[in-house]
Amino acid sequence: MNVQRWMSAKFFVFFMTWGIFLPYWTGWLINVKSISIGEASIIMSAGLLMRGVSTLLVFPFAAERLSNQTLLRIMAIGSFIALISYIPATSFTALLLVTLLLHLFYPALMPALDSVAGLLAQHKQLPNYGKSRSWGSIGFVVAGMTLTLFTASLGETAIFWALLFTTLLFTILTLRPSPAVLTSPPPRSESSGSIKTLLNNRSFLLILAIVILLQAAHAVYYNYGYIFLQHIGAPASAIGLIINIAVIAEIIFFSVADRLLRTISIGSLLAIAALGSTVRWLLIFISPTLVIFCIAQTLHALSFAMGHYAFMKFLINEVPQAAISKAQGIYSALALSWSTALLTMLGGYLYEIEPRYAFLGMISCTVPSMMLALSYRHKTKNLSTN
Repeated sequence: MNVQRWMSAKFFVFFMTWGIFLPYWTGWLINVKSISIGEASIIMSAGLLMRGVSTLLVFPFAAERLSNQTLLRIMAIGSFIALISYIPATSFTALLLVTLLLHLFYPALMPALDSVAGLLAQHKQLPNYGKSRSWGSIGFVVAGMTLTLFTASLGETAIFWALLFTTLLFTILTLRPSPAVLTSPPPRSESSGSIKTLLNNRSFLLILAIVILLQAAHAVYYNYGYIFLQHIGAPASAIGLIINIAVIAEIIFFSVADRLLRTISIGSLLAIAALGSTVRWLLIFISPTLVIFCIAQTLHALSFAMGHYAFMKFLINEVPQAAISKAQGIYSALALSWSTALLTMLGGYLYEIEPRYAFLGMISCTVPSMMLALSYRHKTKNLSTN
């Protein structure tokens, strides 16, 4: 089995689903299910809270008892069933409950896949994480570009059916054979793999704080970017292309990261990511035009991709194998879920006052993130010279 190709395929198909869910789902709830921006903010924030519970508690608990192969299959099947449940849901309460069910399974697939990649890398079976992860970004672009064609001709109801179909495709893919290391029962929990040990690690806590702030700053873009583009007059047929500029930049970054950034310190990578994120949101606030928005999209290579790459580099180099799933769960819960839920609520409040204020509000995360990254860089540089 070609493990590099196996991992790339998993990333590709999963991120096809993510390329539909992340930028379009809030807009689908508002425009197809006929709920308000405020109601959509509550539903998506509640989903992010459930996502945090799932990735921090449910995912690590299951990862200690099930093989990686079994875990991926259960979460994929659960995601597909939850999506089907959206069909009869029409009221705010029903949509809220179904969203909570979906977020119990679906978002946990992301840390699960990264945990699998980290485990394969530690076993020297995945020589190039960035190369496989870049196929995830390609899947994101393919889904977004294809969906644009369908929404232009069939309307926004196509968003749901596209997500349902790609999730089914991923579910089928998880039923295929996996590398042997992923089918074995997980090793017995060790003290080095406990959450308490991770939280007693000052370097891990500092890195975690930096990436929490970095990822939370994307809340407005993820949840309101689609309707913001409508607000500034983007043609419906061009929205998918504009959104995917960010992912194309991400693809380019991941495809060269392992080769070009191997010697760059984690602290330097995080500081550059925070600077790029700050510039990105300031550009949109200062000049909310299509041209500037497109230019700002290229900075996704720094604001998201470089930050995520730096965390994965820390995970592979500094975190024991027994603790990988727990570290991923903590990262997903705090950086990709709960902090994003909080910023989604804040962003929704600012968006209803003035849409561009919501983007300006995100620098309240990126500037502190940059300061912490510079502090970590200084600390590790001093340690290496002593």
